Amino acid sequence: MGNEGYVPLFETRRAKGTVLYRVFAASIFAGICLIWVYRLSRIPKEGEDGRFAWIGLLGAEIWFGFYWILTQATRWNRVYRHTFKDRLSQRYENELPGVDVFVCTADPTIEPPIMVINTVLSVMAYDYPPEKLSVYLSDDGGSELTYYALLEAAEFAKHWIPYCKRYKVEPRSPAAYFVTVSADAIDHHQAKDFWVIKKLYKEMENQIQNAVKLGRISEEVRSKCKGFSQWDPNSSRRDHDTILRILVRNPNSRDVEGCVLPTLVYLAREKRPKHHHNFKAGAMNALIRVSSNISNGQVILNVDCDMYSNNSMAIRDALCFFMDEEEGQEVAFVQFPQNFENMTKNDLYSNSLRVIYEVEFHGMDGYGGTMYVGTGCFHRRETLCGRKFIKGSKFDMKREISGQREESRIHELEENSRSLASCTFEENTQWGKEMGLKYGCPVEDVITGLSIQCHGWKSVYCNPTRKAFLGVAPTTLTQTLVQHKRWTEGDFQILFTKYSPAWYAHGKISFGLQLGYCCFCFWCSNSLATLFYSIVPSLYLLKGISLFPQVSSPWLIPFAYVIISKYTWSFVEFLGCGGTILGWWNDQRIWLYKRTSSYLFAFIDTILNSLGYSDTAFVITSKVDDEDVSERYKKEVMEFGDSSPMFTVLATLAILNLYCFLGFLNKAISGEGIAEAYEKMPLQILLCGVLVLLNLPLYQALYLRKDKGKLPSSVAFKSMAFAVSACICFQYLYKKKCAIRNIRNCYYPRLRAYHEDFRA
Repeated sequence: MGNEGYVPLFETRRAKGTVLYRVFAASIFAGICLIWVYRLSRIPKEGEDGRFAWIGLLGAEIWFGFYWILTQATRWNRVYRHTFKDRLSQRYENELPGVDVFVCTADPTIEPPIMVINTVLSVMAYDYPPEKLSVYLSDDGGSELTYYALLEAAEFAKHWIPYCKRYKVEPRSPAAYFVTVSADAIDHHQAKDFWVIKKLYKEMENQIQNAVKLGRISEEVRSKCKGFSQWDPNSSRRDHDTILRILVRNPNSRDVEGCVLPTLVYLAREKRPKHHHNFKAGAMNALIRVSSNISNGQVILNVDCDMYSNNSMAIRDALCFFMDEEEGQEVAFVQFPQNFENMTKNDLYSNSLRVIYEVEFHGMDGYGGTMYVGTGCFHRRETLCGRKFIKGSKFDMKREISGQREESRIHELEENSRSLASCTFEENTQWGKEMGLKYGCPVEDVITGLSIQCHGWKSVYCNPTRKAFLGVAPTTLTQTLVQHKRWTEGDFQILFTKYSPAWYAHGKISFGLQLGYCCFCFWCSNSLATLFYSIVPSLYLLKGISLFPQVSSPWLIPFAYVIISKYTWSFVEFLGCGGTILGWWNDQRIWLYKRTSSYLFAFIDTILNSLGYSDTAFVITSKVDDEDVSERYKKEVMEFGDSSPMFTVLATLAILNLYCFLGFLNKAISGEGIAEAYEKMPLQILLCGVLVLLNLPLYQALYLRKDKGKLPSSVAFKSMAFAVSACICFQYLYKKKCAIRNIRNCYYPRLRAYHEDFRA
């Protein structure tokens, strides 16, 4: 492969059965085309029943078919990566590059300081030379509590890091370690150290929790610890100077065994009410500049504050891609999947995004790299600073790291770096445009990754057996829907910016990767077609009007084949990714809920935003729940609990489908019979029946449950009123249309005959 004797640091394997899958997908596409032919060739004439619904279903089915084609880009060419960390160590152990780790937090209330410092401790304890590892905590909340927690973590790290390395601890988040490992499972040689380190952790945890409960830092603590003087009594989280503290950065900062500790830095960038701070993207860009003046690691890892390191070798996995002599030169970033530790057995809210991370991202990787998802990603520093890839260029990842600075110069270094995080530094610069993370979109990570790839770089998706990072997933339906609204709104907004993959990326990345990006950008566009399919066929079922082929019609075959094949494959794919049968059913339910609520509101807000009627907002998902909510989540009882407008939409659709289904059964039993009705409208009955089954948790929350997780009475009344009104309006309009049609059928022939007689 170019160099004689070259042995790669990673290998790439194609997914098995790719050819068979492509044949299978082609057969489904043929079925979709036949469905389109059926719709187009049988559109009811003007005045006939179901004409409007038929045209609407045609539009929905064209969209579903188009979107299905987009999703094939994420399955057509899947690849899987495997690293050889032993080869990396043999060649480059003494020449490993510097790595800067960015941990971002924004609110100590919904992102508790104890959770934040567990993430910090987990990345400080990486299996990596500590003199080449630097950890930066960006506190966009500017909280004294978070700073105090980091001070305590710095002291605890002196004990925790050598303990982890001595006993090869996994995971290296103390909280996660003490939950997953019991004292009984510890070797007797390790037992004494285990109890000592656990006691130290509990003491640290209690001190931090006490400060959080108090809501401030006591005067006793202030007098003992340096740095609190940087907090101005008149400042607030949205109005304060830059607060920068290098907590660990000198030869005297060593652990209890005398080994050097990784650099540890606290940063709260300057904020002023009159300056837009650009949310997480602004925080990341401030970190890039500040870190370049302190440690300047060639590789940057960024993680969210709830995403602790679960694999101490993850850095070495990433470096296998960057430092490969043949293929590593063109790799800009290495993305690891987001995984969560608090998943229920059947993934109640489908937050694991199992198929996306186990299938679709591997498919994008086959076309030149997956997207950047904002956390768990290793970057080359120069690519984040806007450097373009030039074929044939060589990038040295083996530079020496500058030596530790003396303590007398720490203060000077802080002062020199503080201005880099000021709120006016970026004025009249390319930061947020051509340098750093891009501004102007809620999903700054996606457009940043796309921009890097359009500069000629490639990315890699690394999904090792032992997950690199574990986080906290939403534990209520509200949190899940709000989170997906933010994601889909941001992805959809990309289509209206200069970074749209439809034209910005054309000719710069592969066509398959373009389609992969579009697949996610069009998420919220699915809302309209899904909403139409969830309402109109059920209403026409209530009136006994068929919108699909009858059982005896040969046109039923393509519908049946596409439905059975698609959902059978979905089921097999989900189980193959480690899911359960009930988990797949939950996934289908959440798919429906997201498309008819999160995606719908995201679509509307994006349109209003593009017209100038609303502003983009960045909503942080809460990481804190009360005990009752946590207990219901563990029991896999769906949590509603508030009167969100999205719940009103979901409840209205659920009641509407239940009313239509029961109304149909009543008419069928009292009239022509179930068998005859099924012969006439099999797919409508199936569709409405499945929608009712998927909505069972909603019916329970509306009428049966008594706990705090049920839907409020106000939502029940509003949704019932909307559903009944929709049915009444539909029946009124249908009767009016029938009356007009009868008048036409009765009088038009007479008028025509009279007119002809008159002319004669």
